[in-house]
Amino acid sequence: MNVAQAVGAGEALGLERLDAQLLLLHALGRSGTDRGWLLAHDTDPVTAGSEAAYLALCERRASGEPLAYIVGHKEFHGLHLLVDARVLVPRPDTETLVDWAIELLEDMNAAAPRVVDLGTGSGAVALAIKDACPNAGVEATDISRDALEVARSNADRLGLHVGFHEAAWLADVPGRYDLIVSNPPYVREDDPHLPALRHEPIMALASGPDGLDAVRAIVAQAPSRLAPRGWLLLEHGYDQAPAVRALLAAAGFGYVASRRDLAGIERCTGGQWLESG
Repeated sequence: MNVAQAVGAGEALGLERLDAQLLLLHALGRSGTDRGWLLAHDTDPVTAGSEAAYLALCERRASGEPLAYIVGHKEFHGLHLLVDARVLVPRPDTETLVDWAIELLEDMNAAAPRVVDLGTGSGAVALAIKDACPNAGVEATDISRDALEVARSNADRLGLHVGFHEAAWLADVPGRYDLIVSNPPYVREDDPHLPALRHEPIMALASGPDGLDAVRAIVAQAPSRLAPRGWLLLEHGYDQAPAVRALLAAAGFGYVASRRDLAGIERCTGGQWLESG
């Protein structure tokens, strides 16, 4: 089997061509940025050992296992993050949340604004904010000790100082914050898409009958933990923006608005806490 035939074998198993190429590069010990090498060497033979390893990887991908778990990493907001089955795979849609957070921090008249990321998982959101805003004091929480191990390893490897806490949202985390951000679980517990996500941690995906249990908990906790004029930003599902706006408005937040992702979907909603305490 040569390189071109190997890619074709992956496609024959039902894989997208890009996934087959990336898995072949991984099996060959090459970087995922070397797709051009595959084209230039399409007639090169693949050793028996590499072929067997590659086909095993393809079988895993064909079963629905995320590509990021198989290769062990995922790019997010310019950062190379290590990921595995202990954490949710960072999605490009979540960069909308990060971009909004960075805009707010750049507009704040604070030498060292305090930020906390709730349900941090791999640390993607917290680390991306810290990378873009080095002067911010960034903390992150997660109820999963396993997820925090992944997040800490990413922070250490990237050289980004973020304080991590094992906590349910804002519980037991001291102080007030200028910005609270979260990509909480927001899938309905009976959502028909959940079986396709079976390889990822269910506690990071599903949140009650309407998917908003975690959002409600965060909105309830946030006012007492925000500095005056601090902001709360939440990622949510494609059809949940009106409900999240209503929750924020009912809790007393002002300037409530939503942001759209690159697909034009209202992906994040936030508001500013205008009261003094």
